Amino acid sequence: MMNPDSVKENLEREIGVRSLTLAIINQTIGTGIFVIPALIAVTLGAAAVVTYIVCGILIFLIALCFAELGSKTTASGGVYEYIETAFGPYAGFLANNIYWFGACVISDAAIANALADTLKYFFPSLNNEIFRIAFFILIFGGIALLNIRSVKNGIRFIEFTAFGKLIPLLILVIVGASFISRENLNWTITPTVDNIGSASLLLFFAFMGFETPLSNGGEIKNPKRTVPLGIFLGIACVLIIYLAIQMVTQGVLGGTIAAHQDAPLAAVAGIVFGKGGIILITIATVISMLGALGGEILSVPRILFAGARDGLMPKALSNIHPRFNTPYIAILFYASLGLLFAIFGGFKQLAIIASASALIIYLGAVLATLKLRKAGSPPSEKTFKVPGGFTIPLLAMSVIVWLLANLSGQELLSMVIFIVTFSFIYFLMKVLKKMY
Repeated sequence: MMNPDSVKENLEREIGVRSLTLAIINQTIGTGIFVIPALIAVTLGAAAVVTYIVCGILIFLIALCFAELGSKTTASGGVYEYIETAFGPYAGFLANNIYWFGACVISDAAIANALADTLKYFFPSLNNEIFRIAFFILIFGGIALLNIRSVKNGIRFIEFTAFGKLIPLLILVIVGASFISRENLNWTITPTVDNIGSASLLLFFAFMGFETPLSNGGEIKNPKRTVPLGIFLGIACVLIIYLAIQMVTQGVLGGTIAAHQDAPLAAVAGIVFGKGGIILITIATVISMLGALGGEILSVPRILFAGARDGLMPKALSNIHPRFNTPYIAILFYASLGLLFAIFGGFKQLAIIASASALIIYLGAVLATLKLRKAGSPPSEKTFKVPGGFTIPLLAMSVIVWLLANLSGQELLSMVIFIVTFSFIYFLMKVLKKMY
């Protein structure tokens, strides 16, 4: 059982329902939605909407488990906090490192490079290695400084980028609806277990990231209410937006959608608004990438902070800035790693590990829900509880195992190597502690 009063972190509680909802929307709607509609349509055509409904149901099952876990703690650390509480320091150490490094640092580096590649069409100097490095330093350094000075700054940046990318997307959906051809929405491919399974594995990654803002548990107001409500509203909004985008993209492009796999939304914007529309979607893409980086640098350092607080990471990472009350060392360390990987690249193989890492972490969180259920809660502690007993956690677990089964042998092997490496580091640390 998680005791909300067991940890005093001296962090400012500034995150309410609105901020958490927008943070979840911002973190979930990343760069993928600007590409995925075409990739899904190539597999299923107009029947791709079925995959969105399937993935929506699956992510709600997992999110309900996160809502129960998140409502039981006011400590920072998010998924690490949940798994460590349920299964002890070894599982917590693995969860901490698999998540922040495997699923976050590498993806941040990839996003930063994608951002530079997007902007180089407007700023050709980004093709130059020196200017590219300077750009990465500006991006990671600027966002890190923003978050060090105040958690409010990080929240406001997320809110700005959330609206900044949602407004162009909503405009495209609303105006683009009048350009839809009904013939383009006719189902020409019959959905089957196989094609829905392969498409869902791809689309599911577009829903990942909703749990990242929960890492700011020590800065969330009234988590018993804020966490479940924020998760529900955030994911519901994401699902509605995704469905609308898919319908408009398929309805406007139809059979030509396969020719626009790199930028289907830009193609739709070009038809609907002309050249100005392409610029609009490009700007929305840039804002989306900045928002994803901002959300990661706001939330993930709290996992490092929580690990250091519990003695699983270097103690310095738990330091709180005396003036700004933020975990500034953890923020600087995390942003610096993202910067290094962005500069040196070579993370293509690690990007595969990042996808599997998120699924492993989700599985750990669902298992933590089952484990902590047995511990119970004090009668006076009214927290959110997933209805239906063990049914939803077991369904969520089955779904995650099904998705993991769709990973390639190379991806599974990479994940095993990743876990073995961090297990070795953990036990080596224990030996060294005994010696010294």
